[in-house]
Amino acid sequence: MKRSVINDILVQADAFIRSFGFVLPPFAYWSPKEMVDRKTEIAGILNGRLGWDVTDFGQGRFDDLGLFLFTVRNGRLADLARGGGMCYAEKIMISRQDQNAPMHRHPVKAEDIINRGGATLALKLFNSKADGTIDPSADVTVATDGLLRTQGPGEILRLEPGESVTLMPGLWHAFWGDGGDVLIGEVSTVNDDWDDNVFDEPIGRFAEIEEDAEPTHLLVSDYDKWIGPA
Repeated sequence: MKRSVINDILVQADAFIRSFGFVLPPFAYWSPKEMVDRKTEIAGILNGRLGWDVTDFGQGRFDDLGLFLFTVRNGRLADLARGGGMCYAEKIMISRQDQNAPMHRHPVKAEDIINRGGATLALKLFNSKADGTIDPSADVTVATDGLLRTQGPGEILRLEPGESVTLMPGLWHAFWGDGGDVLIGEVSTVNDDWDDNVFDEPIGRFAEIEEDAEPTHLLVSDYDKWIGPA
């Protein structure tokens, strides 16, 4: 993706988020220089990979295969491993109309996916076989706002604003905005986008960036290159 396009997406995303009364934390608006200058203060941001995230999954087709995300808070894998402490994470995301977040599963993370506003959020769901691959034959049972719902493999679950679904580890899912753009909340166990995403197709989690402009704000995938370790 071109950096200039990413810069534009961040502006559009911030406006869309604010239109629903959700405001990002102050560090979201820091410049790259301010992030670098405050490196000694922001270990929690860097280690938790908090911040902006725009991905086309390395395929160069953001409009039909992509996702906007902002990680608001994220716990510690060490706490999750020992079963106590900061074991949770929160994201705000935007799924554009007919923009597919591709089929994937998380070996570790459980997550609530919440339609925070906009159009309908559509999800395609499959169970995993014992070897982790998609099971095309087994019915899928998920909790939607605490109520169990069972549907056939690959059937579409549609969530209206205010509705949510709990996705447990191993459950395959893809999603998109149906009829318009959707603001999505995600509340989950600790988030690890580097090692806890398994895709059905051989694609990457992050975008490959063409630096045709200076970044307005850094993405979480920029931190190592632009700032270095905390």
